[in-house]
Amino acid sequence: MYYFRKGGEMMNRSIEVNGSEIYYYDSQTKGDTVVAVHGLTGNHLQLSHYRNLLEGSYRFISVDLKGRGNSAPATEKTGIEQHTQDILALLDALQIRNPILIGYSMGAFIMANIASRRHDVKALVLLDGAAECTPDHQNKIVEPSLGRISKIYPTADAYVEEVKNIYDNLGVKWSQELEEMARYEIKQIDAGWTHRSDEDKIRQDFKSFYTYKPEEVFTSIECPILLIHSQGRIGQMPPLFLNESYVSTMEAAKNIMKVDSETNHYTLVGEKQPEINTAIQTFFEKNL
Repeated sequence: MYYFRKGGEMMNRSIEVNGSEIYYYDSQTKGDTVVAVHGLTGNHLQLSHYRNLLEGSYRFISVDLKGRGNSAPATEKTGIEQHTQDILALLDALQIRNPILIGYSMGAFIMANIASRRHDVKALVLLDGAAECTPDHQNKIVEPSLGRISKIYPTADAYVEEVKNIYDNLGVKWSQELEEMARYEIKQIDAGWTHRSDEDKIRQDFKSFYTYKPEEVFTSIECPILLIHSQGRIGQMPPLFLNESYVSTMEAAKNIMKVDSETNHYTLVGEKQPEINTAIQTFFEKNL
């Protein structure tokens, strides 16, 4: 599937990797290549604020992981490791060398894996992820929003309204960008409208958080790392990752800068964040 901007320049495309297609946005602008990966239930539009920040100076590629958006369904082996293999294959297929990697939430786990295996990575930006997880903490925060994935809605507007209510409870201001992302993540079926993802596969991806060992990953990363830790409460809930969640990450990393932010895990990408933008730009100016 392809979409074109005015003038015919290709922006969205798909490519086969590891036996099925991955869909991605490619700004096709000049400069070093930034590759960005979204969170657990997101898609390539989830990082639109950071795309807007960077695509004027960098080639910006943002991916729909398999099982999301217009990419192929998730495989039986889906999890952080399988997504890692897909992104490694994508980089090879697109012949991308010396990438700059950005990952949000689950995407941060994946991109840290990539940086540990591709030693030509120029820099790594982790947007609140690649931490040590415990089911008794993260489950309570993430679980309530997963039920929408299997539901059938009479109209697309009904789905969007439910997502809006979820974001309101998470402390995120609703916006045109969030509405666009919500409409992109659903499809029409005979009975109505439903999410493009498979709930069981999403839960399988989520479970892979708990077997992730930051101390094994970060010892192999050579590039500079910027870690944004969102410390704000998520509505009435605590932060998704606590300070202790990042102890292993910080101890194992060789060259890491950590920025503690008042954002919460969802406002970090759901709203424009000028202070985070400045931190990223300063990090790039220093290390690229």
